[in-house]
Amino acid sequence: MSHYVVTGGAGFIGSAIVRALLREGARVVVIDNLLTGYERNLEEVRGQIDYQNADVRCYEQIAPIIRGAKVVFHEAAIPSVPRSIDDPVPSHEVNIGGTFNVLRAAHAGGVERVVYAASSSAYGDTLVLPKVESMTPRPKSPYALQKLASEGYCAAFSESYGLETVSIRYFNVFGPRQDPSSQYSGVLSIFLKAAIEGRAPTIFGDGEQSRDFTYVEDVAELNLKAARAKGVSGKVYNGGNGGRITLNQAWDLVQRLAGVTLPANYGPPRRGDVRDSQADTTMAVRDLGHAPRFSFEEGMRRTFDWYQEDWSRAAVG
Repeated sequence: MSHYVVTGGAGFIGSAIVRALLREGARVVVIDNLLTGYERNLEEVRGQIDYQNADVRCYEQIAPIIRGAKVVFHEAAIPSVPRSIDDPVPSHEVNIGGTFNVLRAAHAGGVERVVYAASSSAYGDTLVLPKVESMTPRPKSPYALQKLASEGYCAAFSESYGLETVSIRYFNVFGPRQDPSSQYSGVLSIFLKAAIEGRAPTIFGDGEQSRDFTYVEDVAELNLKAARAKGVSGKVYNGGNGGRITLNQAWDLVQRLAGVTLPANYGPPRRGDVRDSQADTTMAVRDLGHAPRFSFEEGMRRTFDWYQEDWSRAAVG
């Protein structure tokens, strides 16, 4: 039976893709060096997968693992705009060099398709919303440029070598297992952790900046659909919900879920952040069958419940 490879499979999104594949009865191999992932994200499925501690920056490590795979879901990355600005070299090496190595290994190893985790940050700030795949990219940070460059590599490998690739531009993915412990973490995980601990978060800027927050299970399902779709090789698709929520609205919802009243603190805007982000999902719906199942509020409710249980487990332990 052909196997499926998930690079970065111990990460937040990667581990969701792993569990989605297992639900379909797939044989799954995970590549992760735990630079940004955690083995605990795979704890309940550890016995069902083949976990390989390997680094996408090292071609010799990953090529034998990738060889013969049916599909590679390339999630391994250092996924942070601020981190790419503060420390751009590792981000460049992982996000561009690592992708190049994965594509080389996939081509040499006879892989049918690579599904690549691209980023909506490639659009930058645009006056027109929602953001459509045909727009000219305007990356504002090293991270955004790195993800855009890797999209280009995917398209080039499709054109030059016949390796099927599909790139999905993620729009602010959230959900259980997102790490809230770092200054570079996703804003919703930071909000949830703050509310559960009874303290006010810091919002950078006025809080009226908006995002197309997308629940992780919808993203995982879209990846599987992208792996199966016909006639899509070399293309780029938006992987969002098509909505828009401000950070102030998001914090208001978190307060309601947690039953607290904690006015947020506000700080200066962060370098590289875009003001507004919203996906046009027309192409993803048409070509990939994208059909998000979770509203922002339902996704946040599920995520809050998970964080609350995780916090309780940690307190007991």
